[in-house]
Amino acid sequence: MQVEWYGQSAFRLSSARETVFIDPFGDLSQLAAGRGMRFDYPPIEGVSAELLLVTHEHIDHNWVEAIGGGPAILRSTAGRLESPIGEVTAIASEHDESAGTERGPNTIFLFTLEDPRVCHLGDFGQRALRDEQAAAIGPVELLILPVGGGPTIGAEEAQAIVDRLRPRWVVPMHYRTPRIGFLETADAFLELCAHVERPPTAVFDTAALPVQDAPVAVVPAAP
Repeated sequence: MQVEWYGQSAFRLSSARETVFIDPFGDLSQLAAGRGMRFDYPPIEGVSAELLLVTHEHIDHNWVEAIGGGPAILRSTAGRLESPIGEVTAIASEHDESAGTERGPNTIFLFTLEDPRVCHLGDFGQRALRDEQAAAIGPVELLILPVGGGPTIGAEEAQAIVDRLRPRWVVPMHYRTPRIGFLETADAFLELCAHVERPPTAVFDTAALPVQDAPVAVVPAAP
């Protein structure tokens, strides 16, 4: 399975036959500048998918118009849902520590593409996974989770989730890079990881990743 990171929480995951895109955004540079922030990730363009997942309805996650190919769209929902790639599990969670009353709901998406079982946590902001959420996730090979703090969990909370789920690989997201001027960097999270792999570009293939005795943090280059 090929994985490409577009910045923030946006990812393309492709098998030989199907593509899933998660949390697309458009050109946010002017909007961010108006709020005294910097957001220089390139707007997502020229991408097609069979399935588009939106974890929550914030503007840097729900620009569905960016994705071509007429994909099926699952957005801000929960349940066991049919899709062009098979069943997708959507797990209700919150974007904050106050039962969603500050930043709203967030969806954890779980699906299998080609072989790896993938879990994308969206902008997860709870203090920790609840027991029923962890049970619904179950075994997972590729875990994608926020680590930059602020409106989501930070390094220690992210590592606690990794320790609980024990994925084969973990990809940090939603953290400060040279492209944005807010959030914390991934450094504090990576210091807690036993193994770190750094692909030279924003694209990597799971077939080329190492398997170790502990979860491997995979840190693609910022796009």
